[in-house]
Amino acid sequence: MSAPPPPMSLLAELTHRCPLQCPYCSNPLQLEPRTQELGTQDWKRVLSEAAAMGVLQVHFSGGEPMARPDLPELVAHAAKAGLYSNLIISGVLLNTKNLQELADAGLDHIQLSFQDAEAENADHIAHMIGAHAKKLEAAQLIKAEGLPLTLNFVIHRQNCERVPAMLALAEQLGARRVEIAHTQYYGWGLLNRSALLPSRAQVEETEKVVAEARARLSGRMSIDFVTPDYYADRPKPCMGGWGQRFLNVSPAGKVLPCHAAESIPGVQIPSVTEESLAHIWENAPLFRLFRGTDWMPEPCQSCAFKEDDWGGCRCQALALTGDATETDPVCHRAPEHDLITQAITERPETPPPFHYRRYGKIKAY
Repeated sequence: MSAPPPPMSLLAELTHRCPLQCPYCSNPLQLEPRTQELGTQDWKRVLSEAAAMGVLQVHFSGGEPMARPDLPELVAHAAKAGLYSNLIISGVLLNTKNLQELADAGLDHIQLSFQDAEAENADHIAHMIGAHAKKLEAAQLIKAEGLPLTLNFVIHRQNCERVPAMLALAEQLGARRVEIAHTQYYGWGLLNRSALLPSRAQVEETEKVVAEARARLSGRMSIDFVTPDYYADRPKPCMGGWGQRFLNVSPAGKVLPCHAAESIPGVQIPSVTEESLAHIWENAPLFRLFRGTDWMPEPCQSCAFKEDDWGGCRCQALALTGDATETDPVCHRAPEHDLITQAITERPETPPPFHYRRYGKIKAY
């Protein structure tokens, strides 16, 4: 197999610590403790190696990346290395002082997450009283600073009827870009699927609302829309194709093709504490495992779309069928597509209580 082209983006998960407990979090159920997090110099080396490989963008994420007091130092290092930096935050730890530090360090963009447009339910989903109010304050601070702002609304059966209000809030806050993203069922989202999975009618309504808003706001606000896999006929190309466009470094330095890849059994997980990022990208068995199309079973192998969706999501196949090499059950041609049909059919009329993402309390730096 020839060497792959360099990845476009690096997702730097600086920490799994977060003051919120969102039940759809994509972090693994087994969160990495602070004692295992990479240090500042290790992260700087990772950023330098990423830039040397040809990576263009770094997305600082978590958990809540603002739990790291060295965040401005890491942003400054990314800027010096020539990386475009995007900070993905909850907003609840943002204040005038640390925002100014980030802006001075050369931060390029902020993506601010919201749980709802309505405060009471937003705080219920985040499991933090006052979270929504803090997010509104954070959005105003970001706009006043002049940094580009994207708002991200994660939607599901318990908030998707308020998509019109979410779009109105984005307009009110002056966002130039908003993402309306249905929950994807990995990690905590899979654990809470019964509480989060919408009905087909809810999905169709959100599609209609977003289409109307795109027409109305064309030229003023860009709207990205992510549909739930379970209501699609074909799987999405997970992370642009396994080991082809993106790589993810966990708080402890594990290097992954996607968030959930370490759930695949029997595969050694590479680490930046042991090998260079470039060596891992080009040679690690984990990255080569599902890269390209040679690994594909039928019906994927003979599918005309195999280089469009790249076989769908390996971790979803694992989570649903117990085998990461199986065809993604989302595909209507998959042998085990009935698992998706069953999940929709067995969706309870009344959503059960959330299993909240649990971690200790933290403070802003």
